[in-house]
Amino acid sequence: MIYQTEVLIANEAQGEVMRLDAPISFWGGVDPTTSKITLANHPQIGQKISGKILVIPTLIGSSSSSAILLELIYSNVAPKALILGGRDAILPIGVVVAEQLGLEPLPVLMMENPPFQSGEMLRIDVDGSIHTNGNI
Repeated sequence: MIYQTEVLIANEAQGEVMRLDAPISFWGGVDPTTSKITLANHPQIGQKISGKILVIPTLIGSSSSSAILLELIYSNVAPKALILGGRDAILPIGVVVAEQLGLEPLPVLMMENPPFQSGEMLRIDVDGSIHTNGNI
């Protein structure tokens, strides 16, 4: 299948989905050096988000989350892409700053109720099209 999303930051990516099973704030919830989820009681504590297409159906924010995402990008341990279940101004700021520093921006997309599940393979086109397993 092919899904169309709203593009917050355009770029391409391909890889495996990691869908977060609970809301998270990157500030205090993700280790910026290892990319491991560190939020106490999070269902995926200890798992790395590095190299994944990270699906975040629900966010809990901290304005410092953008700084953590920037650190992940700078350290080459960032997710390949973000698919957000709602509008967010915080995480995309980290990607915009990374791009201003000459680093490769990761795509950030918005899609209400993203259906993608952990382990699924996706391809994201620059126009925000998401291709699932059979259409990669």
